[in-house]
Amino acid sequence: MILEGFYKVSNTSVAGDAAVTTLRVNKDHEIYKGHFPGRPVTPGVVLMQLFKEEAERIFDKNLQLVRADNVKFTAVFDPTQDDELILDSQLTETGEFIKLKGLAKNKSGIVLKINSLYKTI
Repeated sequence: MILEGFYKVSNTSVAGDAAVTTLRVNKDHEIYKGHFPGRPVTPGVVLMQLFKEEAERIFDKNLQLVRADNVKFTAVFDPTQDDELILDSQLTETGEFIKLKGLAKNKSGIVLKINSLYKTI
């Protein structure tokens, strides 16, 4: 896990190619000291990394991002307002590749939409 201490997995459920993971985000993590003091905003690249780490946990493989398409940040994720983040994913494994179509959301709605492709390393 690259984001050491950033979050804890509360729950993961997998049914077929669908996965839902609930995370508790650490509002006191070092990332928020610079992004931004007094108004924590989770960087977009960190939200994208969460999906990669979710796929790595589910498939028990190390992955490398090959491509990210249709990445849309639709809201700010501020862990001081709501520290729960839900990753809702459709995951398909084909050979050495894993395709992911995901939504990151909290109680306020969707934070991120992403389609990505990872390669097993």
